[in-house]
Amino acid sequence: MSFRTRAVIGAMLVSTAMPAMVDARATKRAPATKAATGTNAEARAAKLVKAMTQAEKLQLVFSFFPPHATGKPGSPTDMIPSAGHTPPIPRLGIPTQRESDASLGVANQVEQRKGDVATALPAGLATAATFDPAFAYQGGAMIGSEARAKRFNILLSGGVNLTRDPWNGRNFEYLGEDPLLAGTMAGEAIRGVQSNHIVSTVKHFALNSQETGRMLLDARITPSALRESDLLAFQIAIERGRPGSVMCAYNKVNGDWACENAVLLTDILRKDWDYKGWVMSDWGGVHSTTKAAIAGLDQQSGKELDKQPYFAAPLAAAVADGSVPQARLDEMVTRILTGMIENGLLDHPMPETAQPIDYATHANVAQAAAEAGIVLLKNEKELLPLAKTAKRIVLIGGHADVGVLSGGGSSQVRSVGGAPVEIPLTSGAAASFARVTYHASSPLAAIRKLAPGAEISFVDGNDPVAAAAAAKSADLAIVFATQWQTEAQDAETLALPDNQDALITSVAAANAKTVVVLETGGPVLMPWIDRVDGVVQAWYPGQRGGEAIANILFGAVNPSGRLPITFPRSADQAPRPEPVGLSTLKTAADRVAAANSDGGKGAAPVSFPVEYQEGSDVGYRWYAAKKLTPLFPFGHGLSYTSFGYANLKVTGGQTLTISFDVTNKGARAGADVPQVYVARADGAPRLAAFQRVTLKPGETRHITLAAEPRILANWDDAGHQWHIAGGSYRVTLAQDASGTGGTTAQGTLTERRFGK
Repeated sequence: MSFRTRAVIGAMLVSTAMPAMVDARATKRAPATKAATGTNAEARAAKLVKAMTQAEKLQLVFSFFPPHATGKPGSPTDMIPSAGHTPPIPRLGIPTQRESDASLGVANQVEQRKGDVATALPAGLATAATFDPAFAYQGGAMIGSEARAKRFNILLSGGVNLTRDPWNGRNFEYLGEDPLLAGTMAGEAIRGVQSNHIVSTVKHFALNSQETGRMLLDARITPSALRESDLLAFQIAIERGRPGSVMCAYNKVNGDWACENAVLLTDILRKDWDYKGWVMSDWGGVHSTTKAAIAGLDQQSGKELDKQPYFAAPLAAAVADGSVPQARLDEMVTRILTGMIENGLLDHPMPETAQPIDYATHANVAQAAAEAGIVLLKNEKELLPLAKTAKRIVLIGGHADVGVLSGGGSSQVRSVGGAPVEIPLTSGAAASFARVTYHASSPLAAIRKLAPGAEISFVDGNDPVAAAAAAKSADLAIVFATQWQTEAQDAETLALPDNQDALITSVAAANAKTVVVLETGGPVLMPWIDRVDGVVQAWYPGQRGGEAIANILFGAVNPSGRLPITFPRSADQAPRPEPVGLSTLKTAADRVAAANSDGGKGAAPVSFPVEYQEGSDVGYRWYAAKKLTPLFPFGHGLSYTSFGYANLKVTGGQTLTISFDVTNKGARAGADVPQVYVARADGAPRLAAFQRVTLKPGETRHITLAAEPRILANWDDAGHQWHIAGGSYRVTLAQDASGTGGTTAQGTLTERRFGK
């Protein structure tokens, strides 16, 4: 959801320890069936609904937004300042719904709960870059455990919107551009959250792919292309994670608002996917009563941010006059209760008081995820890892003396250790609910700890000439370059802000041994790339980011992250070179109104279309289809060792089974991510399988992977099913989407139609 208001003072809350670490193999999950737990949950929910009064039913279908509702007539008195609150029905054992944003940790964006901290994971892109579902599961389990003891039982997490544009302000929260990778990782994060007997959402359903004009835009795409891309990511996430709730998006999809879009909410989600939980709106995303209810919306969230409380008195009146059938209201309540019961909210009540946290253990989880997700983009002359015998090292820029950058918006975590840098915004769509915030994890301190015998200094980088002078007198220079991204507004350019390109160029000219560490929310342009020997993509690395970066630079940890998103060589390589709507939204006021939930209350500009011309060829598929060579391809990532593949064998039939040997050919232990891409002769490659594997020096592992059938198929809209065309397919086993280090074979598939 989105938090757009001023801070509200609340009580300090603390939390519990997380479950034990899990093995990656334990995270595999078959597509959901109508399991006994789900059937029992539905039956229990239906029985409860029969026992409810009409007033109690209506009570469950909307939630308060505490920062706006507290103290107002009729509002609950036990609200914790957070995202949402739905009062309990004690006589039936139905608990309070307490909701928190939680994409990267239990959020407390502008310190609405004074003194309340939580563990901050690295950005979603960093978790995706691990290519390991175990990290996603463990992060979700950690967040869920903290939330539960803080007495939150519904988390607004599970973001799985695909990256269609490199400048999207929320890319950092999400899980990249590939439906198989994003859906798998989101599903495991959801499953981890819900292991704590609380609900996770999956969001934002669907095509919330840019922040510019997000309250107005109409995302347009063909039904088949949507099924093969964004919806496939959601489908995989729902199958693996079985989230208790789905959150619909702000934007329109093919002409209808996502939160009153019958095709999305009823035809696909309910009928085709047999989803049993409930659909909640995004905060400020409701536009009607009757249309939304009939289309499939079950709960209005944070009703204070909509034009009116559509699911309060207006819904009661609509049910009374028959425009919304009583059976539909009962169904709405049944779905809410089903999601709650299936995830244990009724059988495992929240603690009455806040519980303690093992923050040290949780910090280790955050650091491990950051280390596994940091991507070594370039390493000429084997400059990295840095020798611990280096005598003089200078760190330049990025507030590397005190901390690491985090992304802004509803995912912002007030992390353990505080915020050494926090800069309020004075303008822009995010100004009311976001601050430029750093976590207190100093790369400078961490590097000094790893190299105690070296002279390590810091220069702020504001003056390129002074920075170059400092670099010239050092044995090597490390430039920390930052790009802050936030919900509600997109980057208007992919260039690094604040003259940082000139800074890097000056430092590289002064010292041939220059490394650039990027703390960014996604891809940036690198006009200096040929002038530096080392580039490390650290994303927003979370509350232990400084330690993680230092361990990668010095080789205490062998880098193993792989890009979950393509880095373009120039902005015009992407399907759209800038956010659609920048020209339509002519003034700053227009952009604020069109990005925030109050956009419809004033004279906001009219809706505008965003045509997704790339269809299902998202990200690396677009580059392959257009024969474009990016700066760094999807899946790219270097290591301090090397890996080789041999004995590739492909078996066809109903799907493709791929077996091969992977060998660590170097002198260091490390993790590789073999990636299997499949394509017809005239089509773009699609990631059909992957697996992260850790190997000792010289070790060989035999791997067998099965291709996801829906990746091999196309959606037949007329036949309303998946269709695999029979014939020969090119199978490439490689280290990235461009085929680096790869080997190719052919596989033959039998034509078949299946599923929905």
